[in-house]
Amino acid sequence: MQIPPAQWQAALGDWSVYQRCDAAQRARLHDLAGRLLLRKHLVAVNGAELDDLLRLRIAGMAVVPILGLGLDWYDRWQTLILYEGPFVAEHSWEDEYGIVHHEVSERSGEAWERGPVVLSLDDVWHSGRGDGYNVVIHELAHTLDMRDGSANGAPPLHPGMDAAAWKRDMQAAWDNLARRAEQGEELPVDDYALEDPAEFFAVLSETFFEQPEPLQQAWPLVYRHLVEFYRQAPVQPEHG
Repeated sequence: MQIPPAQWQAALGDWSVYQRCDAAQRARLHDLAGRLLLRKHLVAVNGAELDDLLRLRIAGMAVVPILGLGLDWYDRWQTLILYEGPFVAEHSWEDEYGIVHHEVSERSGEAWERGPVVLSLDDVWHSGRGDGYNVVIHELAHTLDMRDGSANGAPPLHPGMDAAAWKRDMQAAWDNLARRAEQGEELPVDDYALEDPAEFFAVLSETFFEQPEPLQQAWPLVYRHLVEFYRQAPVQPEHG
């Protein structure tokens, strides 16, 4: 899919992650995003409208996590559904006493192991604005996490990565975040990360790309694990 550079600039030029990419990374992003638009279905529902620039923006954000991994890491889902505003999700679960609970809530996004991925366009527009928030990266991080069959905060690691070190360092960061939140301190990531391990990984992922420096400063070992997993290093080395 040949898309003029001016269109990419119009769609993504205000995004700090895109601005940080060098020429080779931008070429890779353009290629993967174009292929994603050919392979996946972006479907607008409930009054949502998609134009060409918005499709490019969503696709560009979507492929950032897999720039070093490849599009095959998204092969378990085929459809991305866009709502105009928050969508209502209904969930049921059974507790340890056998009581079935029903929950109805408004969501900005949701992902299932085999798809679809659902996003609120309102939240897409608020993504990539410099505050660390990116619902597109967040939900697609969930799909990576679920490649081993469950959303547990531990995506399938590459050969040579230390799963025990991953678990140890993620738990230490979780405990540190919980302590900071309890004491009312400034947090390096959104406290939604404390919902469960899956949300912790998704929030870490969006922060890793959107605000990598504070993440590296707070939890350097976690940052290094994410560098190894995503095969990207968003914090550029300083040259003196």
